[in-house]
Amino acid sequence: MEVFAAWKADRKSALEAEDGWLNPIARLSLRTGVNTIGSGPECDLRLPHGPSLLGTIDFGTDGARFAAPGGAPGYFEPAPGGFPMVRCPPFLLELHDPGGDPALRVRDLTLPRGVVLDYFPYDPAWVIEAEWAAMDTPTEIEIGQSGAPDTAVAVSHEARFTHRGHAIRLLPTHWKNGNPMFVIRDETSGRKTYAASRFLIPEPARDGKITLDFNRLHNPPCAFTDHAICPLPPRSNVLPFAVTAGELMPDL
Repeated sequence: MEVFAAWKADRKSALEAEDGWLNPIARLSLRTGVNTIGSGPECDLRLPHGPSLLGTIDFGTDGARFAAPGGAPGYFEPAPGGFPMVRCPPFLLELHDPGGDPALRVRDLTLPRGVVLDYFPYDPAWVIEAEWAAMDTPTEIEIGQSGAPDTAVAVSHEARFTHRGHAIRLLPTHWKNGNPMFVIRDETSGRKTYAASRFLIPEPARDGKITLDFNRLHNPPCAFTDHAICPLPPRSNVLPFAVTAGELMPDL
């Protein structure tokens, strides 16, 4: 339980961080070349509030540079989350390019970032050891996305287990820091948990096995902001039973 409590604390801390999901105010499409950004009506990238002209973003194949009015340009630099960022108070600007659709995500560093996260009671019965099976042939599948068109993802493994008489094959459609990520929907979705999906990121597989701790199911960014793009579960990851573990629907 101490390990689970530490995981929940880390989860809350990540959400409340400057680059978490509680303070985005915009996600704006970028075009190649110089883009003006600010709240003024003449700006290419229009912010809902802030300076009339925050600055310019020169976006090209070699990256992006931001320059405040009268200031020297500086490149967006990679951040721990993997996306290049630049700080220009009161905002944090982040480049985001899913599937060749470059965009700028804007976070307001002055907004409050507190959140209360509720969970089902921890249940060790929802810690399931599954078979981690490599596919004979890695394949590409189409998945839906909230806030963006469908996209193709490569799948090379599946987690296999049986629960309540159902043979389950979970597909990891994404990877986070070298660990597989499963996007899941179940019979609690839209009732007690976020309707679109929840995410599960287990520890790395060992000896052909992977431990799925469903107590660590957590809400996607789209549960907290309209300015995120979130994958939806493939058909095999829509479970025919209620997973009464993990994070509940946020009360924002």
